[in-house]
Amino acid sequence: MAILDSLPISLVVLACLTLGLAPFFPEPHIWEKLKMLVAGDLVKPIDIFDLVLHAAPFVLLAAKLARSAALN
Repeated sequence: MAILDSLPISLVVLACLTLGLAPFFPEPHIWEKLKMLVAGDLVKPIDIFDLVLHAAPFVLLAAKLARSAALN
């Protein structure tokens, strides 16, 4: 938890806006992968890895916000 506490929230938000949403056009990559997941088309290992990679900053942000709320 010390690593999570030491990360500045601005850095995590920046990671969400860059890695999490890249590439931006024609639509954010994570959105495309989430649509594939809902449709049941997310079956290739590379697509699953891609979803995990692009979702990681958002999971980190959620953990950081939850930890921050728990401490207050």
